[in-house]
Amino acid sequence: MLADKCILITGANRGIGEATARLCAKYGAQLFIAGRNGSSLHALAEELGSEAHNSVTPLVYDVADELAVKGAFRFIQQSTGKLDGLVNNAGLMLDAGLAMSRLSDLQQLLSVNTIAAYQHAQLASRLMSRQRAGSMVNLCSVVGEQGSAGQSAYATSKAALSGMSKSLAKELGSLHIRVNGVAPGFIDTDLVAHYPDETRQQVLNNISLQRSGRADEVAELICFLLSDKASYISGQIIAIDGGIKL
Repeated sequence: MLADKCILITGANRGIGEATARLCAKYGAQLFIAGRNGSSLHALAEELGSEAHNSVTPLVYDVADELAVKGAFRFIQQSTGKLDGLVNNAGLMLDAGLAMSRLSDLQQLLSVNTIAAYQHAQLASRLMSRQRAGSMVNLCSVVGEQGSAGQSAYATSKAALSGMSKSLAKELGSLHIRVNGVAPGFIDTDLVAHYPDETRQQVLNNISLQRSGRADEVAELICFLLSDKASYISGQIIAIDGGIKL
């Protein structure tokens, strides 16, 4: 489904990012997997490369480091000369009420969840525009779409990412570059591992399917949007939340 496509995935060494990397490799993509944990990233690249027999290159950098991001894209350009897909997955989550949220917390969330994604999209578009083709998938959130008490700062950063996705889809469409967002709900990853059992059950009670989602389920949707099977889908924020009511 993704054979011969060159794809960059940020935050690829855990959770949804790792699941997406594994599935993209299975579907034949040539991967650049980015993250800050060099040891786990190199181990994943070695594992996927040996299993799928395709190129998996680890890129160790902080997505909020502007110069490091530019360096990563320079490396991609020199290595392949093209980029077919971008998955803006790297992100932070903060649970805190308005009164307890510091402006520095909001700034950090915006830096990683929004501004970093914007820079990656900007640089990716330059490579994609040369071939007049490409697909970007931004990891938004059901919280950014519906809002959630106690997560106003996080919701702000993710709602901004949704707006960015819709705008870029309109701006880049003439270049045949598609931009979509995926809005996961309560997915069983390390981001929610700290939730106590009582809080977890309260969330599950508000999900129509009465269970949490899996990272591989989100990865399947991301891979579909990256593929040519989604060639007429752009500017959408697609929820994958089991029918949650926040």
